[in-house]
Amino acid sequence: MLVLVDEAHGTHLYFGEGLPVNAMEAGADMASVSMHKSGGSLTQSSLLLVNKTVNWEYVSQIINLTQTTSASYLLLSSLDISRRNLALRGAESFAKVKEMAEYAREEINEIGGYYAYGRELVNGTSVYDFDVTKLSIYTRDIGLAGIEVYDLLRDEYDIQIEFGDITNVLAYISIGDRIQDIERLVGALSDIKRLYSKDPSHMLATEYISPKVCVSPQKAFYADKEALPIRETAGKICAEFVMCYPPGIPILAPGEMITQEIIEYIIYAKEKGCSMQGTQDPYVENLNVLVR
Repeated sequence: MLVLVDEAHGTHLYFGEGLPVNAMEAGADMASVSMHKSGGSLTQSSLLLVNKTVNWEYVSQIINLTQTTSASYLLLSSLDISRRNLALRGAESFAKVKEMAEYAREEINEIGGYYAYGRELVNGTSVYDFDVTKLSIYTRDIGLAGIEVYDLLRDEYDIQIEFGDITNVLAYISIGDRIQDIERLVGALSDIKRLYSKDPSHMLATEYISPKVCVSPQKAFYADKEALPIRETAGKICAEFVMCYPPGIPILAPGEMITQEIIEYIIYAKEKGCSMQGTQDPYVENLNVLVR
């Protein structure tokens, strides 16, 4: 079986030491790399890497059957400029990114109340490796959900980060950032703790709910279904996805049992301002469940 890796956030893994293994080195047959995320090209521009195990001419032939014949030469040229820049200065650029991320991690952990995840999580089993360029920060201990910190950074400090969820924020440090940007972020987080922190006892403690799968996802998604108010769905089988996006990890998937704990989690996420997706009801007030 051929392996295609979604390496959207992995451009930098090909440049520099001390980073997780990249897809090609790990033996993937193909990998889609979103150059625009960390490689410096324009948004919507990506590369498809093909290993020697795959006939690239055949891959190109298949892609040509479906892609547009009116390609954006603006995007293509940005890819080529970024590729050249990384070929010449990639290792140097991402070494600086690593240095800035580690500096930010140390400074944020010094504030207190926050926890910026680091390589100490690597245990060789459930956490195989850690990408130090990603600045993920646990916010629950200051009494704020990640999405609340995300909103404050954007609205009050004019700092746009990658995303916020129930208990974390993610700041994406790139080759376009400077040490001044890192210091602004650290200062803003310190300010937020001082001005907006609350008693964390009111926060939802659950971070992961083990799913109880009763029906296959395909069967559940295409089965006869009915929409019920979310508070009336306990004990029912879900017929659609429910997820906070980003990051897009399902709270519920088709075929899973809906429990009271899951209902409370969804309502809590909505109240905190998380963007909920996957449901037919755009307001996530009703859920599609299997008709028994």
